[in-house]
Amino acid sequence: MFNNIIYSIKKLSKRGIQNMLMVKKFGGTSVANKEKIFNVANRCIEDYKKGNKIVLVLSAMGKHTDELVSLANDISEVVPKREMDMLFTVGEQITVSLMAMAFDKLGIPAISLNAFQVRMFTDNNYGDAKITRIETERIEKELSENKIVIVTGFQGIDKDNNYTTLGRGGSDTTAVALASALKADSCEIYTDVDGVYTADPRIVNNAIKLETISYDEMLEFSNLGAGVLHNKSVKIAKENDIKLIVRSSMSREEGTTVANLYTKISNLPKITGVTSNKNTVSIVGKDIDTETKDKVIESLTKNNLKFNNLDQTNMHISINVKNEDINPCIRCIHDLFFKK
Repeated sequence: MFNNIIYSIKKLSKRGIQNMLMVKKFGGTSVANKEKIFNVANRCIEDYKKGNKIVLVLSAMGKHTDELVSLANDISEVVPKREMDMLFTVGEQITVSLMAMAFDKLGIPAISLNAFQVRMFTDNNYGDAKITRIETERIEKELSENKIVIVTGFQGIDKDNNYTTLGRGGSDTTAVALASALKADSCEIYTDVDGVYTADPRIVNNAIKLETISYDEMLEFSNLGAGVLHNKSVKIAKENDIKLIVRSSMSREEGTTVANLYTKISNLPKITGVTSNKNTVSIVGKDIDTETKDKVIESLTKNNLKFNNLDQTNMHISINVKNEDINPCIRCIHDLFFKK
């Protein structure tokens, strides 16, 4: 649980609608080059100039983490986890420092901070550490001086000041944890998609973007293969009632809000969407019943799609199919529930 976050020294003052504290997270593809870095900077400046305080969380640029893995493997086939985390933290530090330079170029005061400077404490489970405590005093000080604060995602420090990393989706986790610790007014997760869809739009061209989705439904999506948000970040958001907004870094489209509510679209509101993970296709919803299960079986059979091990829980149905049938299966199920 993340309820034991320690808020340091003093809390931020009450904020009006034009004086919000906003946490924004941008992934690696959003900051992969100079043009994209300035795009992120300008989007943040728009909110900054409205009188809002901005905490920006960044991932490593593009495929930089993969490059670091290659460097390590070139040295040794078996790399100590502690040293791998030491290496990985370089990626995010490069991104945040370049971003701070971009703000300076644009005439906006900003400062980059790594996990050590923030004092973002974790356990010592290298490679998959869990945040235990965040000291917010340094961030609050910089915000009070009207700076945009840029924080490295994905990393923390243990009790002995060793660097740690948070595992897959770690920058999402950093952003949500900071939003909780700072009592932020919003937490926006910017990705290369413009929201959460009823299915992967690369597979289903008529997939519907959801305006809202509940924490529980988003957790099911994350656990069952959807890569929009990592399940750790959604869990923290749910535990601390933090409203997440998933948006695109490359468009102005309205995103999807993840909060304590349930989606209502189509004439079957219990079904939220379809996702896949390796050779398993899953239907995500709320209290999926036998009638829905029967409709799925009938539809797959009618379309000559082979499947087995159709398992049902109170939140989803999982169907095992051959790899070559995954995409046709997703389209078949999606059309069953969402085709207009």
